[in-house]
Amino acid sequence: MDRSRLTHLIKEKALEEGFQFCGIAKVEFLTEEAPRLEKWLQQDMHGEMSYMANHFDKRLDPTKLVEGAKSVISLLYNYYPKEDVNKNKEVKIAKYAYGKDYHYIIKPKLKTVLQSITGQVGDVNARVFVDSAPVHERAWAAKAGLGWVGKNSLLINRSMGSFFFLAEIILDVDLDYDGPIKDYCGTCTSCMDACPTDAIPEAYVVDGSKCISYLTIELKNEIPSSFEGQMEGWAFGCDICQDVCPWNRFSKPHQEAAFEPHQTLKEMKSSDWEEMTEDLFKEIFKGSAVKRTKYSGLKRNIDFLKKGR
Repeated sequence: MDRSRLTHLIKEKALEEGFQFCGIAKVEFLTEEAPRLEKWLQQDMHGEMSYMANHFDKRLDPTKLVEGAKSVISLLYNYYPKEDVNKNKEVKIAKYAYGKDYHYIIKPKLKTVLQSITGQVGDVNARVFVDSAPVHERAWAAKAGLGWVGKNSLLINRSMGSFFFLAEIILDVDLDYDGPIKDYCGTCTSCMDACPTDAIPEAYVVDGSKCISYLTIELKNEIPSSFEGQMEGWAFGCDICQDVCPWNRFSKPHQEAAFEPHQTLKEMKSSDWEEMTEDLFKEIFKGSAVKRTKYSGLKRNIDFLKKGR
């Protein structure tokens, strides 16, 4: 099939599957990102996330994930909620975790897009990814023109801000490629100024070991006492640097029923969180990304918040 026609078909299919944006970049070694990632790791900004130091080459070279890879298709899937469950609450969870685990919602959609490709060109060597392998997602999305990497290290899209999931299809097919866009952060430092744990020490650098998302999800040991009183109510993840970003005034509510929050979650008060049983945890967060921290981890976080009040 003609390359341009196939590229057009892929982007049309992505929109049909509910992705808001689709961009394509030519596979190459991520020369600019390599020294940044190496420095970040050397400064131990990955904390206990040892997996960040693993497969260093794979993060920078997609051909080590998919043999003969020629194209990286990057896609955005909106998760901005219709209502803010955290509003006026003492205990909060990140917006991306309100509903069902995004991995299970997005991966089948990627496979459908890939099937449309194989339906046109036959068998291809390809893999689909949803935050599930050492793929430098934001770098590839930026190269594909889906946005720019902001000072909070998240990809920002001019039309929809940053409340979206990133996903990729890496394949051994040449396609028409998109180009990067300029950085529109300008002189704004809202994300840096608002972070209560000073996890953004300089523009475009996030110290993962100080990030509330890391402390409440990735950190398996006790949260250091030095963070008492700094968590601002976040028990699972954190949206502060996104909530204050001016570009998120363009966020529009998602249309994904699976991302709707459990009714009980909407009604939870501070005392309900503190008295939560394991059975209630399983009921509210069945199939949710919150299960990653387990009941014991969420209880640890809630108890830590209580100490800091």
